[in-house]
Amino acid sequence: METYTNILFIWTGISIVAFITLLFRSAPYGRHSMSAWGPAISSRLGWILMESPAVYLMLLFIIIYRDSLGIIELTFTVIWLVHYVHRSFIWPLRAKLEGKKITLVVVMLAAIFNFVNVYIQGSWIFIFGSYERDWMLSPFFITGFVVFLIGLFINIRSDNILIKLREDHGSGYHVPKGFLFNKISNPNYFGEILEWLGWFIMTLSPAGLVFFIWTMANLIPRAKSNHEWCLKNIEGYPTDRKRVIPFLY
Repeated sequence: METYTNILFIWTGISIVAFITLLFRSAPYGRHSMSAWGPAISSRLGWILMESPAVYLMLLFIIIYRDSLGIIELTFTVIWLVHYVHRSFIWPLRAKLEGKKITLVVVMLAAIFNFVNVYIQGSWIFIFGSYERDWMLSPFFITGFVVFLIGLFINIRSDNILIKLREDHGSGYHVPKGFLFNKISNPNYFGEILEWLGWFIMTLSPAGLVFFIWTMANLIPRAKSNHEWCLKNIEGYPTDRKRVIPFLY
């Protein structure tokens, strides 16, 4: 447990460094891609390669600890997989990514993040966490689960709007309208922030807290960069939209 705790502290420290760095330098993928970051591969393939470890490794935890698998562990795992199966396979296969590239450096760094994150979350769920059988009836689990579902809905609904926008208007970047896009530039990020806030609440764990901190450290600067890019590069982009959190930021 001591080693695990040390890893949590180190990983949290790295998230703070990442947050500060990303505030001043956008991660080089999507609209912020830069050829100077080295060789690139298909965005669709790259996305699957970098996100899918979150699926395979959590399934590996189930296989290794199958003899002690209980309803709590199974429930947390299913909730985890609902997000990551969509993020790893369904979204990249549906999104309009033809002709787009992502650098191998980004793929590698994202894959490393997912390896470490699954180790942290899986270790808590299957090894270090301790939950009574009625935990799923607790206010923490119920509240967290509801927040997670709301975030998942916002995330997927926002992605669907962006996919439809590309289908109707072709490649390139256009002004998305409707749903939370009328209030913020990055409702898909807002949805994901809510998902992992919900995960933290329902697991009530240091592992969940660290993941939520990482989510904020990654997506808040990304939302800032995307918002500023849209204002600069998309004609007629609404100036009254917030970046990622309705009415606040």
